[in-house]
Amino acid sequence: MSLEEEGGPVLGAILAGGLARRMGGGDKGLRPLGGAVMLDRVIGRAAPQVAALCLNANGDPGRFARWPLPVVPDDVPGAAGPLAGILAVLDWAAATDPQIRTVASFPCDAPFIPRDLVARLAAVRLEQGAEIAMAASGGRTHPVVALWPVALRGDLRHALVVEDIRKIERWTARHPTAVVEFASDPVDPFLNSNTPEDLAEAERLLARYPGLA
Repeated sequence: MSLEEEGGPVLGAILAGGLARRMGGGDKGLRPLGGAVMLDRVIGRAAPQVAALCLNANGDPGRFARWPLPVVPDDVPGAAGPLAGILAVLDWAAATDPQIRTVASFPCDAPFIPRDLVARLAAVRLEQGAEIAMAASGGRTHPVVALWPVALRGDLRHALVVEDIRKIERWTARHPTAVVEFASDPVDPFLNSNTPEDLAEAERLLARYPGLA
């Protein structure tokens, strides 16, 4: 049984709504990496895994005009963090296509995400009967790399707007969540390029492991 047959089409969402303070500001996804920009690399890995792809970003959407992706901004004010981006995409999915019941989130600064990420998250979520499935590697969870049911958007909005919850794990702790471990040797597939040093490390890994390209 295919993923689409089991739970309907999956919408992919690249989360690019952060302030990138540790990178010195600007859009992390637009930083150059190995002859492209990080966003190109994330799109290249994410797009084949989902039925459609969108970008969660705030500010002028024109800076992403070279990519034919819908740009979905947060509607919770105050730079409320990744949960606000997830909520925006869940709401957008519900309004755009009622057949979409699941959103897969990808960070814009993780250029090496696994090519089988969505399939593995979906399989373990189904096996465990969980609502949410979250990636992990090296003994660490990666809360922004996950599958989210569109049906949880009302609960998430209440948590964000009424309870002022910002930490992903504080909210997901309320819901059955499957954690899926991915190998981190020789390269952690969820390496985040949060700082210039992280970006330099990603460049080094690309040069050493051509299969990452």
